[in-house]
Amino acid sequence: MSFPWAKHYEPKQPLMRWLDEKLPLPRLVYNAVGAGYPVPRNLNYFWNFGVLAGAALAVQIITGIVLAMHYAANGAVAFDSVERIMRDVPSGWFLRYAHANGASMFFIVVYTHIARGIYYGSYKAPREMVWLLGVVIFLLMMATAFMGYVLPWGQMSFWGAQVITGFFSAIPGVGETIRVWLLGGYAPDNAALNRFFSLHYLLPFVIAGVIVLHIWALHIPGSNNPTGVEVKGPQDTVPFHPYYTAKDGFGLGVFLIVFASLIFFAPNLLGHPDNYIPANPLSTPAHIVPEWYFLPFYAILKAFTVDFILPAKLWGVLAMFGSILLLFFLPWLDKSPVKSANFRPTYRLFLIVLLVDVLVLGYLGGAEATPVTVLLSQIAAGYYFAHFLVVLPIVSAMERPRPLPNSITEAVLKGEGGTSPAQTAAHGSVLPGHNSPAAAE
Repeated sequence: MSFPWAKHYEPKQPLMRWLDEKLPLPRLVYNAVGAGYPVPRNLNYFWNFGVLAGAALAVQIITGIVLAMHYAANGAVAFDSVERIMRDVPSGWFLRYAHANGASMFFIVVYTHIARGIYYGSYKAPREMVWLLGVVIFLLMMATAFMGYVLPWGQMSFWGAQVITGFFSAIPGVGETIRVWLLGGYAPDNAALNRFFSLHYLLPFVIAGVIVLHIWALHIPGSNNPTGVEVKGPQDTVPFHPYYTAKDGFGLGVFLIVFASLIFFAPNLLGHPDNYIPANPLSTPAHIVPEWYFLPFYAILKAFTVDFILPAKLWGVLAMFGSILLLFFLPWLDKSPVKSANFRPTYRLFLIVLLVDVLVLGYLGGAEATPVTVLLSQIAAGYYFAHFLVVLPIVSAMERPRPLPNSITEAVLKGEGGTSPAQTAAHGSVLPGHNSPAAAE
């Protein structure tokens, strides 16, 4: 979106003018995250999580590159090489724990980012492409995290690879061939470890590339906001810098405090103790579970126990992948013209039910399979699909939303846009020289 009132980049130093003519990187940065990029004035702290996701990816890439210098992708020594990193490499314990817990922090941030997008309708036109690229990033993250979990070559690493790749054998006719092709053999071994290490190293850079497209697609329509009302004029916006760089900086500080607390005080809280046992193909763990961020999808996989036309295992695999692929169709499943759930009370109620349902699936994914947990998994998985395929289309067609504000500024002044009147008064209801009523005229 072009904002005619945005400040234009004007280099003052001769060197910067020359650079702007030959390689306008400062102009690109200024227009992307500087004063040249106006954004809605009412964004709340849920809009911090995009920046936090970028910070988490940077941590993963930096720590991953250093760890790769000391890791050996060989089944005979992979486990020992991780132990050597922990014990003998200077600050190796810190790098390893930062990388392992950084994956968890990355998923926490991204899940919150997705939830915010669903609540505020950020997947709706004109931002469908932003949402679709975000789902692609999520899929790449899941693939990267799975392959990274295999690399320590502990018991959960080995048997996790055995179970997850075993899903492909459920595909009729070609399933076993695909599985052997992926592993480079009939069971996880050196070939699989080398392949997973190579792809685990490569995919974060692919994710970074898709993030660039994600941000580019965002800058075309501009950011959504808590009201879902589009920007009407300069009075509705503020420059990204310094207003949101300061706000994002505060959020990043909180994120790093939580991250550091996890690394230094509870580094193994989100891991599994069995992964400190070397991989043993002859000893199956009593209870094989993936990392916590895969548990809801694992519960959906385990919910299918009866053959019906197709084998139950194949139904589980299709449902597990389908639960993620559903997100691609969200912009067209929700036909309501109102974006924000703040103005859709019925939709908001069902979103709360969906959140509880996902949390229940997460718990059931890590629980042992008993008749009770399997039944609950089937009910929870059924509601998950019903929400997107049945509830959402019906609610979006039949509900009566609350009246929308005429503009973002009107919502802010009334305390409906994520900012209370007291906050507005504290910061000034207008910004001199940028979005005053005179500037709007």
